[in-house]
Amino acid sequence: MAPRIRRSIRELEAEYHRGDRKALEDLIRAWKGIQELPPDDPNSFFTIAGYHGEPFRGAGWGNSQWWGGYCNHGNVLFPTWHRVYVLTLENALRSIPGCGDVTLPYWDETDQETEQNGLPPIFLAKTFTLDGQQITNPLYSYTFQRDIFDNLSPFPDFDYTKHAGYKTVRYPFSGLVGDADIEKTVKHNEVYNAMSEEEVNTILNDNVQNWLGFGIKLNTGKFLYTGTREKYKACLDAPNYTVFSNTTSATQWNEDHFGVRKWSEAGSPTPATQAVVPLESPHNDMHLAIGGFDLPASPTRPGVDEQSFDAIADANGDMGENDTASFDPIFFFHHCFIDRMFWLWQQRHNSTKSLEIIYGYPGTNTVDSQGPTPGVAANTWLTMDSPLAPFDIATGVPFKSSYVVDIENTLKYTYASPPHSQPNAPLLGAPRAPAPPTLRVSGLNRAAISGSFVLSVYATLEGNTTPQLVGVESVLSRWHTSGCANCQNHLNVKAFVPLHGLTHEEAQKAEIRVGKVTRRAVEGKGRPGKPVHKVGMIVGRKD
Repeated sequence: MAPRIRRSIRELEAEYHRGDRKALEDLIRAWKGIQELPPDDPNSFFTIAGYHGEPFRGAGWGNSQWWGGYCNHGNVLFPTWHRVYVLTLENALRSIPGCGDVTLPYWDETDQETEQNGLPPIFLAKTFTLDGQQITNPLYSYTFQRDIFDNLSPFPDFDYTKHAGYKTVRYPFSGLVGDADIEKTVKHNEVYNAMSEEEVNTILNDNVQNWLGFGIKLNTGKFLYTGTREKYKACLDAPNYTVFSNTTSATQWNEDHFGVRKWSEAGSPTPATQAVVPLESPHNDMHLAIGGFDLPASPTRPGVDEQSFDAIADANGDMGENDTASFDPIFFFHHCFIDRMFWLWQQRHNSTKSLEIIYGYPGTNTVDSQGPTPGVAANTWLTMDSPLAPFDIATGVPFKSSYVVDIENTLKYTYASPPHSQPNAPLLGAPRAPAPPTLRVSGLNRAAISGSFVLSVYATLEGNTTPQLVGVESVLSRWHTSGCANCQNHLNVKAFVPLHGLTHEEAQKAEIRVGKVTRRAVEGKGRPGKPVHKVGMIVGRKD
């Protein structure tokens, strides 16, 4: 049996506007179908979306020693668990009568359309005409069919509670509707509800484009795009699966290889010497771009006023929090693209049949990063045979990472290649920028930070007085680390941030400042007169 083919959502949209409406209409019909199934149905969107985070279950229901959802982040199961998760959602779509041929499209977040115009329009339309009737667009949001409650101490029902009838939201709205947040959220959302649909979509699109494409204007007059789009390209160069797969392992790999790098005769690092970028890093960026985080002030695109990109205080869409992210339908199109990136890495590194995990490395234990998930013991080593709960191949036979490596021959799906691309060609066919200098950041404590945040790195070059944004790194965190025992064991933030657009010589001479951009405030942004702190060292100097 030939593998089914996942295509770009842009391709389905283009066919629809040319008059061939079947593929997009069937996709909408399938999504409508799973969102309308009873919440206890195993194929319902409520059930499947609920596997990722809330509603917490098992030990994680009220015990902060465990992560209460089944998802894996910050460890080597991140790509494989989410591969099975997306497949589970796709199979549910195919279970809807008349939709047996549906496949889940991916949203190519690096394509030219996204760079120029933002999100695919189908994600921004509140309604869709299906079979001659105007319906609520199931790709725009999801309406909760049942209450979910935050049961973690010391603040039960504080942030992640969602009541039946709640509709998922994206930037610039807030979706915090727990008892302690609802009053502030109502006032915040009133501002954006008063705007036109076009104005709100523009704010979201600008934010996504800025995340993907903020950059540096070089002294040659050219503009080098250095944001999340560049991270997606860079992650394909990760030398092994362990460090490709997650931020915990990649951070340690960069730490281990600091000071032992070799340089080419031209004075630039060879490809093996650049800091490793894991797939999870640009993945995190896009969660915050869609869910509720603007970039710090930046000359994001030529001709755009840098003052217009301050973060919107209290914006907190569902995609920005692991607890609720999967209830936003766009989550699955994002993760379908993440899975495609995983497959591209496998093809590039001749790893389509098997993957290896570096035993005992950071990121290979259940207590690393988020903590153990329901049904998994604490302090357990993760391997290719670790069960990917709660997913079973057959009753009582759990999915394992070793089973999901070969998507074409085992899972029976694959990805359509974009025009003019080959598996080993650079993403988008664009040349990679030279390997940048990298800043090792440490000494930042997240104990007093509410929710996810961004490390923003500014450089004031020799002879200049104006700092410029040269790098960002997203940190997915919880609103109350005091109520998360595993968070208390991982309070110290350490990261390696590529300083795109700078030479190593410029980075060595520049004044480097690091700020924290939170939803509550922007600290240490590096503007004149603002308090800032200097953290870290430049990695990758000549030996």
